[in-house]
Amino acid sequence: MSILLSVSIAVLSGLLMTRAFKPFKLPSVTAYLIAGLLIGPYFLGSLQINGLGFISEEAVSNLSLISQISLAFIAFSIGNEFRLEELKKTGRQAVIIGIFQALAATVLVDLALFAVHLIIPDKLSVAQLITLGSIATATAPAATLMVVRQYKANGPLTKLLLPIVALDDAVGLIIFAVSFGIAKSLVSGSVDLISIIVNPLIEIVASLALGALMGFLLTQLEKMFNSNTNRLNMTIALVFLAASLSMTSFHIGPVHVGFSSLLVCMMLGTVFCNTCPLSEDIMTASDKWTSPLFALFFVVSGAELQLSVFKDSAIIIIGIIYIVFRCLGKYFGARCSAKATNCSPEICKYLGITLFPQAGVALGMCATAMQLGEQGNLIRNITLFAVLIYELVGPLLTKDALMKAGEIKPMSDEVRNRRQIKLETISKKDS
Repeated sequence: MSILLSVSIAVLSGLLMTRAFKPFKLPSVTAYLIAGLLIGPYFLGSLQINGLGFISEEAVSNLSLISQISLAFIAFSIGNEFRLEELKKTGRQAVIIGIFQALAATVLVDLALFAVHLIIPDKLSVAQLITLGSIATATAPAATLMVVRQYKANGPLTKLLLPIVALDDAVGLIIFAVSFGIAKSLVSGSVDLISIIVNPLIEIVASLALGALMGFLLTQLEKMFNSNTNRLNMTIALVFLAASLSMTSFHIGPVHVGFSSLLVCMMLGTVFCNTCPLSEDIMTASDKWTSPLFALFFVVSGAELQLSVFKDSAIIIIGIIYIVFRCLGKYFGARCSAKATNCSPEICKYLGITLFPQAGVALGMCATAMQLGEQGNLIRNITLFAVLIYELVGPLLTKDALMKAGEIKPMSDEVRNRRQIKLETISKKDS
């Protein structure tokens, strides 16, 4: 009962918060996150009243499975952006920009934090700064996708943005795996080439192979049904299956074989959208089905943000440096590579800003960083601090950038008048 109550409170609070924030014209993502903060353990939850909010961090973690499933569907939706006809136009640009901006963020954060290490070596070790630099690559696909959907953004920047966000996570996983392997070697004093090179490559190849297999299977199974309702049900079942299989891992001798849920489901969506003639209709229906799931995901994400990180001044200082230099890396990395690939001036100017949000993937990386023992605590807290700032401000910056690029169109007077007349008609009927 407590889990169902938490789910209902989370969705209701998120929806009501979007109404409260409507006059400020903020993205729904920001409203959901603030709703999560308010019903989380640090505000209403601290009153210890069941039904009023999440009374503890454990109550929030009970809904972690929902977050994993939500990310799976988000990745599946992003796979829709890898249609071959579109990739022929933007594929080269997306790959170059995706790699370069991720590397630029890592390099700038590493250099900035290395300067901090030289000043206060007792607060920040080389292993910690290397790991934080690799976490800087990650971008939040969920927040970006939600802003794009809410405002129906469309244009060259949007079409380039979503593939870059997806590629960014693949590049980030490689950079993190290599950097974290080096960090572990610095802490332990021994070099492990398998964990630095072999394991990350196997994870990426295995994830893409599993996703491709699941995409092929989904396309074949869809042929058995004539009803779009049944096809949608089959699609949802396969995404759940792909997400569950990606949670498995095993060892072959010294080699660890694991999967990335994001890459598996992204590849599932990519193969399905390029092999199934009815994929566009099914993806549209899937987007409607997942709308409340995504709202719940962001409210839970807001409740997970830990305000206790503000207690330590060192975390705040290092966190601010991390945030500033990651943003500089993302912005100038995207701007320079976009210019080098002959993108339009609007893309060069605004693409980097849309890559600022950071959440789920980064949190997964910092959870892995806890393997460094005591040194992992600082990495976790700085990442939590950065995610708190990015998630609250990032969606707003993304919306603003897409508007300035001309890819979010303001509501026309005709549509506004039609909506107003409809509301007045409903009001008269009720009275």
